[in-house]
Amino acid sequence: MSEAEEKEFLEAKKYFETVKKKYAEDPKKDSFNALVCGESGTGKTYLARTARKPVHLDSFDPGGTKGLRKYIDKGEIIADTRWEKEDRTKPSVYRDWKNEMAYRGRIGYYSHIGTYWLDSATTWGEAIMNWVLSKASLAGDIPRFTKDYQPQKFQIRNWLTKLLALPCDFVLTAHLKFDADNDAKDLRYRMLTTGDGVAIIPLMFDEVYVAYTKESADGLKYSLITKNVGKYLGSTRIGAETFDTYEKPDIKALLKKAGLPASDKPLLT
Repeated sequence: MSEAEEKEFLEAKKYFETVKKKYAEDPKKDSFNALVCGESGTGKTYLARTARKPVHLDSFDPGGTKGLRKYIDKGEIIADTRWEKEDRTKPSVYRDWKNEMAYRGRIGYYSHIGTYWLDSATTWGEAIMNWVLSKASLAGDIPRFTKDYQPQKFQIRNWLTKLLALPCDFVLTAHLKFDADNDAKDLRYRMLTTGDGVAIIPLMFDEVYVAYTKESADGLKYSLITKNVGKYLGSTRIGAETFDTYEKPDIKALLKKAGLPASDKPLLT
């Protein structure tokens, strides 16, 4: 190796060590984020009991937390249900939620949370649309396709960028809609949202799971679809080499299987 080549090699090695150090110090490299889609009754919200605790659950779905009372009483899940009640003619939920998120950020709240759980994209998106319409003095009216969906989409994308950067795990639940192309050969269930968010929002997440139920001899069997199979579009980055297509609905078990930290933070009670 010539002197010039050796100098070039040492510079490259130094740069490599710098990049390696930055990666090792990145607090998000071991974090977990997921979009969990599914029909009603497939266990999407109930899955929160298996996430890293404490779990803060902002519920926009009316009655969505009723199956989690035991975990709420123990302080493992902090359920904020203020967002479930909205008067579309006098919308305030999205505005109040934004103010609450700002307050939580100021006090460093999410550093003490294991998982932030937003339930669900459908009703959260509706609250955002109600806010958009109220800003246009159209509260309670039907959204205008060419004027109102774009502002809603930008609010959703901007907030997801912020939520994915929180110092804790993040899970967003969503409902499914049946989607087919023009010749009806490509039948798929996709995330229920508006416009190109169907494709864009899932790409923002490391994990996209589909909550799935199937009849068995022992009754309903619950599972998470973690890969693209048939009409259900699951995907995984952390478990690309280790996850089965159908996994037990247990987030901490999946974290351990992927070799990621699965320990809880101290409860706030």
